[in-house]
Amino acid sequence: MQSSSNELGKLVLRVVLGALILFHGVSKLIHGPGFVVQVLAQQGLPSFLAYGVYVGEVVAPVLLILGLWARVGALIVAINMVVALLLVHTSQFMSLADTGGWALELQGMYLGGAIAVMLLGAGRFAFGNTYSRWH
Repeated sequence: MQSSSNELGKLVLRVVLGALILFHGVSKLIHGPGFVVQVLAQQGLPSFLAYGVYVGEVVAPVLLILGLWARVGALIVAINMVVALLLVHTSQFMSLADTGGWALELQGMYLGGAIAVMLLGAGRFAFGNTYSRWH
């Protein structure tokens, strides 16, 4: 049995990650995925793939926040972040921000947080079957 502080840590990690990613999804719900469509077109990829951003930035974060199929939600967020890094941020991989940190520290934290939730699971403070392999 995990200690309460470990379980609380899992809750904080997945809710904060889910909430922060969800802000990006809400923005796309309001303004549309135009930027993503444009980036895909520049790479010669079909524009309909842009609508996958709703899965990665709306559905998956809600799963994380609720703790329902949290590992699946985290996997989707991780894939979403890898795609974003490859399509938009490759020129920044070796760059520093004006403040001295890595230019991609936010994207790196999102990706690292998603991988951590994939490995840790949702924890005890979640909806759904706590004994499921996807929890």
